[in-house]
Amino acid sequence: MKKLLTILLILCLLTVSFTSCTQAGPVTSDTGGTISGSSSEAAPQIDNQTLNLFTWDGMFPEEVLKDFTEETGIVINYVNFDYDETMLAKLQTAKGGDYDLVIADDYIIELAISEGLVKQLDKEKISNFENINPIYQGQFYDPNDEYTVPYGAGVQTIVYNPDMVDVVIDGYEDLWDKSLSDSVGIIASSRVIDGMALKVLGESYNVEDVGTIEKAGEKLLELAPNIRLIKDDNIQDDLLSGEINAAVMYTSQVTMSKLANPDLEIVYPKEGIGFGIMPQFIPVNAPNPDAAYQFIDYILRPEVSAACFEFFGYYCTNLAAEEHISDEMKGFLTLPEEFKQDNMEMIENISAEAQEAHEKIWTAFKSACGE
Repeated sequence: MKKLLTILLILCLLTVSFTSCTQAGPVTSDTGGTISGSSSEAAPQIDNQTLNLFTWDGMFPEEVLKDFTEETGIVINYVNFDYDETMLAKLQTAKGGDYDLVIADDYIIELAISEGLVKQLDKEKISNFENINPIYQGQFYDPNDEYTVPYGAGVQTIVYNPDMVDVVIDGYEDLWDKSLSDSVGIIASSRVIDGMALKVLGESYNVEDVGTIEKAGEKLLELAPNIRLIKDDNIQDDLLSGEINAAVMYTSQVTMSKLANPDLEIVYPKEGIGFGIMPQFIPVNAPNPDAAYQFIDYILRPEVSAACFEFFGYYCTNLAAEEHISDEMKGFLTLPEEFKQDNMEMIENISAEAQEAHEKIWTAFKSACGE
């Protein structure tokens, strides 16, 4: 129950962009060390005993941060942002300075690397680097793992109540079944939902051809009669209450749902798994990169990683940590052993023309659903 309450709290802090709330006031450890309260207004602190951590609010258990300060003497100045674009703008203004460690979404980090804002890693300073699950390495934003270390991952999944549906769901295509009329909920992410239709058509999430994207739009219109709601916030509550019987959800919502009702079925779509990663990186002109290296290596310890993933409910990217995750949560914080990287695909940055096509078919789909 304690874990469920923890994840309930964290879900309030996390959305598709991990939109943050501000936590005021410093937290003082038993040893007298200090962890600065996370705030979007906090200024970076420039000294060799401070780690300026820049990410969304609610990404780490308080005890993990306290223990790091107690062990190293390094104070964590936790500064948060709301959207990835806000982070990039601040990093551009600071010319890759001000912050020692940043955690953000994969697509925005690709842009930061291309602009020369990210430091190349000295892996000799990360003794636990080998603990990373290779499935989450070598991705589009950092193909040679030169700049980033994955923290958490989100995997696009379907959750449904087997007691309330008349069809066995094992892929996206099953959501089009007529027996699911007016009973399906989906998140409000155009690239995820448009991509779902692309996958049913046997295409990539990242197809650039406008005609193919338009065909996906036509396929989505066929799904509209089955859609009861489109929302990002707390869609798991609608599944648990019976308002909907099946849903495409964010990872933390899947975790919430399964903890509340273990009888729900989690589906890794047969058409292929879409996923996203939240990597860590050190800005090119970080004031205290040594503190960042120490923190990265600390977080990569198996037992520390396990505590983090159980706290915020996203997929474990640390292979060595999996054995430390409780049996209660392991089933929905780790990928099934049979899944391989060639059955997974990330949603990447696409051309402006392709993005415009996605926006058009998404608008038409929402209109057909009565949104």
